[in-house]
Formats: sequence, C-alpha cells, structure tokens
Amino acid sequence: MNGTAADALMYTWFFLAVLSAGYVAYDAFTRNPELTVMKWGWGLVTLYIGPVGASLYVLSCKEPRPGTHERFTAPLWKQALGSTIHCVAGDATGIMVAAVAASLLGLPPWADAVLEYAVGFGFGLLVFQALFMRDMLGGGYRAAVRSTVFAEWLSMNCVMGAMVAVNVIVRSHVPGARDVADVRFWATFSLAVLAGLAFAYPVNVWLVANHLKHGMGTVRALGSGGAALPVPKPATTATGTMAMPGTAVTGEQKAAMATLTVLFLAAGVLLAALFGSLA
Repeated sequence: MNGTAADALMYTWFFLAVLSAGYVAYDAFTRNPELTVMKWGWGLVTLYIGPVGASLYVLSCKEPRPGTHERFTAPLWKQALGSTIHCVAGDATGIMVAAVAASLLGLPPWADAVLEYAVGFGFGLLVFQALFMRDMLGGGYRAAVRSTVFAEWLSMNCVMGAMVAVNVIVRSHVPGARDVADVRFWATFSLAVLAGLAFAYPVNVWLVANHLKHGMGTVRALGSGGAALPVPKPATTATGTMAMPGTAVTGEQKAAMATLTVLFLAAGVLLAALFGSLA
C-alpha cells in the first residue's frame, strides 16, 4: 500500500473516531446513569480507539432500556471492562501528553518511554483514580491515593507494557511516526492504546473479582463486580460515603500478581529493544 492510500485510511479512521466519541459522549451524558468519571472515561478512550470503543460501550455500558443499567452491567466481564476503561482513560491521556512533549523536545526513545510511564501513572492515579473517586472513598484525597495506588500500579504496568512495545517498534520502522505533526504518530498512538486496553483487561478482571477495584455501574451498583441481583447497596462509612468492599486476597497473592505485571512490563520493554530502537 502506498503512502497516499495509507494516509487516507488513517484520516478515515480518525474521522470515524471523532464520530464514535461524539456518539458515546452524547449518550453517556444525556441518557446513561453511569458515574460521571466513567462518562469521561468512555469518551476519551473512544476518541483514542474509535469504533472499537463505541462498540464496547454499546455492548457493556449503554443502558438498553430505562432502569436496567444495574442489571445490564452486573456481569463480571462488564464490570472489569469498565474498570479497564477507567484505568486506560487516565493512563493513556497522561501517556499522550508525555509523548507529545517528548516529540517536541526530541527525546530519545528510552527517555520518551520513561517519561510516558511516569506521567501516565501519575495522571491515572492522582487524577482519574484518587481525585475523581475521592468522594466515594471517604472524601480524603490522601486516603483515596493510598486505597487506589496498588490497583492502578498493576493496571499501569500492563497498559505500558503493551504500549511501549507498539510505540517503540512502530516508531522505529515507520517514517514520520515520531513526529507529533504527522498522522502516523497519532495512528501509532491509537494502535498502542488498543493494545494497552486488551492487555490490561485480565488484571482488571482479577482486581474487580477480588474487590481490589471498583467495577462499572451507577452509584447504586458501583463495585457489584457481577454479584447476583438485586444488587446490594455498597457499604458506607459513618459520613455516608462509600467504602471499598472487603477482600480476602492474601499478601502473597497480591505479590504474585504484582510480579506478573512487572514481568509483563519488562517483556514489553524487551520486545521494544529487540524489534525497535530504544537508543
């Protein structure tokens, strides 16, 4: 395929991405009783991955009929997908900002990757997790950071492991993919976000199933994690704010899952070094 045809396909993809994000944003903010942070999350992720994001939204989150959102989103796979969308929206947005800065500054790929991880993790944790969820976790920002940092770290390792491999390999072999002014830069980013979403999903299934992270739903169903209906009201503190459900996960199990995500991140970096250029 010649460059002109490839560029036309990429521009068509981004046109569809804007249409898809517009549809999801309109439906989420006007018709869907989901949490506000999830409305933003679905809109951002759909902007990054286009029709794929819109399709996932319709299949897992869009209320099919009034009053059915809790029942529709109750299965674990949908709860975990919502959790993954929440994670990727924050992480990928931070990664995008870092990637643009790295391109403008002319940073080498290894420094670009380090910056992307740091900014992606920081934005995902400090803004999309702790800031946007603090009221549901007791209202204290520091407490919200402490209660979400472990789950966010595991998710970020998987997101970045996939994204660094895609970004570095494609940018090493496709002319223009390092230039923020080139459509190939954004096409690469879109592909990397899709990979990050796919590989972060399994760990989010584990996190939601073990009540280490909230799933998707309205305030009434938040954190149900696929529980059978009728969905019980979430536990609340003395001030009426939401408390994180209890978990029976042991410290050894947490350490084992953390090890797996770190190894996955290392594998992504290794692939980037073997098939791309980190120098």
